[in-house]
Amino acid sequence: MSTHSSDTALSTSTVPQITGIDERRAGYDALIARKLPADVRTKASVLGTRPALELIPETVQDEQERLLYLHGGAFIMGSTAGYEGFTAQFARRAAIRTVSLDYRLAPEHPFPAAVEDGLAAYQDLLNRGTPPDKIVLAGDSAGGNLVLATLLAARRAGLPIPAAAVLMSPVTDVAMTGASMQSKKGVDPIFTPEALAEPFAAYLAGADPRSELASPLFADLRGLPELLIQVGAHELLLDDSTRLAAQAAAADVTVTLEVLAQAPHVFQINYESSAAADAALDRIARFIRRVLSQTLTN
Repeated sequence: MSTHSSDTALSTSTVPQITGIDERRAGYDALIARKLPADVRTKASVLGTRPALELIPETVQDEQERLLYLHGGAFIMGSTAGYEGFTAQFARRAAIRTVSLDYRLAPEHPFPAAVEDGLAAYQDLLNRGTPPDKIVLAGDSAGGNLVLATLLAARRAGLPIPAAAVLMSPVTDVAMTGASMQSKKGVDPIFTPEALAEPFAAYLAGADPRSELASPLFADLRGLPELLIQVGAHELLLDDSTRLAAQAAAADVTVTLEVLAQAPHVFQINYESSAAADAALDRIARFIRRVLSQTLTN
């Protein structure tokens, strides 16, 4: 595990306190929005059964490679449009064609709808002839949860695993049993336990919070691909990452855990104002390039 210091106050990532799901979604999209880089073009698409957004950088290392991105938003918010500028950072920095998925959201579509969408998207990439060892999955927050759940569902379905997965402040335990739920209470500048409990309950809609596709922390992680996990030290969800890393290591999964001191949830979104966040995105890009280049020699 490596720990990096944050050189700025990462305070722009906040959850809008707005009543009403439509207003909350609009507010979240506005909050998360970043400018689309000039060297990345976008194209509306469909992947699996859902709308998707392709982000294509000017420099692509390999036309077969794909990054499948699952956005955050506590399972109830987020969209490919709102995440467009942020997701484009991965495309351009890793020089990889990226597909961002508009999976179904709770409460209209509770668990396991989003997991089914993630699995269908991954299956579609394979069906289109994309080699599994040229696919990387990535996601932030709830999207990190869905990346893990997609991997577990793919394993259940007997599908080949992708090259790797990148998880930024992933939600791995919707039962909220981590010690950091209390130890970081009042330290986390974004969340309270109560603020997380509401969307998690909407997502579960009565399902068992400890089922492996809802809370991948409780799954058998054997056979998963190499993982890169980045998390802030000032997160209620810190233990969702630290426990996942330990579980993965115990399951013989290669895992890298990076904890950024004094940083909040999904601190990477502040790449425009924080050198530490910008550097974290560069490390993700180097990780993606490394795992994809390894497949050429294996």
